[in-house]
Amino acid sequence: MQTTWLSGAEWVAVLRIGLGLWWLESWRHKDKKEWFGGGGIGWAAGIAEKHRWPFVRKGFDTVVKPRPRVMAYIVAYAELALGLGLIAGFLTPVALVAGIVLNLIYLVLMIHDWAEQGQNLMMALASLVALFAWSWQTWSLDDALGLFG
Repeated sequence: MQTTWLSGAEWVAVLRIGLGLWWLESWRHKDKKEWFGGGGIGWAAGIAEKHRWPFVRKGFDTVVKPRPRVMAYIVAYAELALGLGLIAGFLTPVALVAGIVLNLIYLVLMIHDWAEQGQNLMMALASLVALFAWSWQTWSLDDALGLFG
């Protein structure tokens, strides 16, 4: 494969790091006081309650609604962990799969909001490319530690 400036593996590492920065920004821009005070989950509850797919409403009511504070922390710190893990290239395949799952959950919840769909689709696509191109082979702790072949 011929590329400009960097090797193919280095470009895929750039994609991985950029995706990590995107997750880190998702964490950073949250108003933590509002988010952990119930604002984030309350907002999502309003979306889920009007959702056209009954399984989304039922799933939200069963898993998230009874635990709003815990779920707020899980979502926020999952975004932080994904961002740091992808930037450092630590447990990269695990982080990429977890990111795809989180993006798909967001995508299904926000099916009516085109802006959210676009962001989550692009993040999921970048994650798939980074996963199947083994983006942890270059510039990563995974490579330095000899993880994941």
